[in-house]
Amino acid sequence: MQNKNPQPKEKTAHLWKKGYKVIKKIGEGTFSEVLKTQSLKDGKFYACKTMKQRINSLEQANNLREVQAMRRLNPHANIIQLHDLIFDKESGTVSLICELMEMNIYEHIQGRQTPLHDQTVKNYMYQLLKALEHMHSCGIFHRDVKPENILIKHNILKLGDFGSCRSVYSKPPHTEYISTRWYRAPECLLTDGYYSLKMDIWSAAPALSLLYQTLAYDPDERIAAETALRHTRNGTRPLELPQINMAVLGQRASFPGSALSDFPFTHGGTLPAITPKSQPQSTKTQGESRCTAFKSCYMPPLDRKDGGT
Repeated sequence: MQNKNPQPKEKTAHLWKKGYKVIKKIGEGTFSEVLKTQSLKDGKFYACKTMKQRINSLEQANNLREVQAMRRLNPHANIIQLHDLIFDKESGTVSLICELMEMNIYEHIQGRQTPLHDQTVKNYMYQLLKALEHMHSCGIFHRDVKPENILIKHNILKLGDFGSCRSVYSKPPHTEYISTRWYRAPECLLTDGYYSLKMDIWSAAPALSLLYQTLAYDPDERIAAETALRHTRNGTRPLELPQINMAVLGQRASFPGSALSDFPFTHGGTLPAITPKSQPQSTKTQGESRCTAFKSCYMPPLDRKDGGT
């Protein structure tokens, strides 16, 4: 006979004690694990993000950068909402109980035979920029805007995972190895940690450009395909690039010479030609010349004068 009230596993016992039943695992990263949970009190479903780092006290848990950021940013229509923080002193475990969304950007395009409608993509881009505008106005930049962290439910887009966020008032150099490689802004690739909140604006474009595709997500195949595609379209890295970096960025630049050694020389196109629907000000190579999230919301092709979503 099946037990209708199964005992929780030791790893998730702290959730059961606080009134949450684990339904299934929905994701895992280097620093955390995400579970779908159900409240035993009201029956609602939530996403539970449990940190792998051991925490020694409730005070330390409340001082986690991600926790402070979410509390500062909530509530906002395009930011994942934090409902509860659970700290288990015995195991040193911290879990964040957040609203549960339906899917991320990668999951949204899997199995599609045709790309999403242009207006739908514009609507999602507007919502993402509103999330970034709110973050930046609160003195925080995300540093890891990527498809996995952009979540959708009933055509509402919300930005999540604030584990890498940083204060806009912190002085560079910042951590060099930040953001996922395919969504890093040029200043993150070409300098030793001299970047700012403008990196989020760059990352938003390639992250949401996937909505124009119908590809299923295969990390290994995507890395190889995107490397070849970027080389073909953008052209071979010129030999004088380190000197150009110094002039454009005004910082000590670095770029491994072997990165493109396997590709034949080719002339590339320009960004406007490759991405005709993009905003030129959003794809400026020099970070400080790139437009803000606020300005992006009111520029073509978005040009949202009504402030709607």
